Amino acid sequence: MTIQKPIVVKFGGSDMKTSRDMRLIADIIKRYPTPLIVVVSALYGLTDRLAEVARSVKDDAALIDGLRRFLLSTKREIAENFLDDPEKLAQVMAGVSSRLKELERYLKGIHFLGQTPEFAEDLILSYGERLSSRLLSSLLKAEGVDCEEALPEDIGLITDGEFGNAGIDYGASRRRLKGRFGARKVYIVPGFYGVSPDGKVNLLGRGGSDYSAAAIARCAGAASLDIWKDVDGFMSSDPKAVPDAVPVRRLSRREASELAYFGAKILHSRTMEPLAGTDIAIRIMNLHGQGAGRRPGSLIDDRRRVSRNVIKSIASTDRIGILRLDGPGLGARSGVMARATAALDAAGINILSVITAQTAITILLSGSDLEKAVRVLKRLALPAVESVKGDGDAALLAAVGEGIRERCGILARIAGVLAGKGINIKLSASGPSEAAVYLVVRRRDRRRAQSAIHHEFFR
Repeated sequence: MTIQKPIVVKFGGSDMKTSRDMRLIADIIKRYPTPLIVVVSALYGLTDRLAEVARSVKDDAALIDGLRRFLLSTKREIAENFLDDPEKLAQVMAGVSSRLKELERYLKGIHFLGQTPEFAEDLILSYGERLSSRLLSSLLKAEGVDCEEALPEDIGLITDGEFGNAGIDYGASRRRLKGRFGARKVYIVPGFYGVSPDGKVNLLGRGGSDYSAAAIARCAGAASLDIWKDVDGFMSSDPKAVPDAVPVRRLSRREASELAYFGAKILHSRTMEPLAGTDIAIRIMNLHGQGAGRRPGSLIDDRRRVSRNVIKSIASTDRIGILRLDGPGLGARSGVMARATAALDAAGINILSVITAQTAITILLSGSDLEKAVRVLKRLALPAVESVKGDGDAALLAAVGEGIRERCGILARIAGVLAGKGINIKLSASGPSEAAVYLVVRRRDRRRAQSAIHHEFFR
């Protein structure tokens, strides 16, 4: 008998804020064919609250009771407005309370230990998603839906063992997941974490539920990955900066990856990684859109499409910093770049991009890491480096579209339109990606620059 390919569906924390949202989610789930794998995030803002308690509970045990009361109240409010039957409500809340007791037990362990080991922090933070999966599966069962909660440790979503920002071991996970989702039912999986080969919980990075959903889709051989949001999908620019931005209906995986990497918040930047080389399309769906579920707002697959404008979207972020190393003949000295990047890596600082010249090395990184990075490289006292400076007055803009390297004059048009607006370009690069060019301007010029570039290519 041929096993039907499952569909993987992901709902984010902003999709699950109220009982009305949960009703929409339940109705959407009921419209899908089975088998269906539903991956859920923590309720909006809960991960940050769990992180704060995990850090502080070693000194203040009273935080445990406060967190329990808050979570119990939040889940009860959703459940009470979702269900009319008191008996079913009691069953749902019993399941939620059971999971809360697990969380309380671990938090008490941290308090008595007097410290928060990294494995314990990963475990605590995973409970935002665990509570979402327990609540949703219980509500669906109360409505007669044949569903099963499937935790990553039970299905075998295996990681590389790194705490805080792990990657999925696709080979090991595929062997464990093979045939696991064959029954004609709905499976509810908490996102954001997997388990190491020795069984410890590893988070997949902040916002990593998209990534875990994509990894599950790959390992389970899914028919598609549907990611439900509270927006239509990718736009030609951020509507907050560009009110006349238009929807982008179709993107390649490379275009979607670049947009996510350079600041678009529709998808986690690692979401496309597991699906490379597969025929699994990503469909972005609007939870609140008319006829929800009938047509994706954006479809992402491996097909390369060059649009008339070439540029499909302009993304931006002001959460970057510029780290600059200066010195005569710097570009000709071997080993300087390797030592600098190794030192930053050892300090836990991620590098976004590097641009080199004969007298300077310029490194783009997260603005929150800039001061630390300057201290690390000053202490390193690299040969040929006369100065190490940080520039926090920076915003990055990326123009993204397949064919951007083959069409003459794209960067020149961007530079021309910004010059006409009196906006200075601090840095620019064309070539590192086949689907993007990017530039750095002052923070205060970001939105004006984004609007000007959009008008140039979409008027």
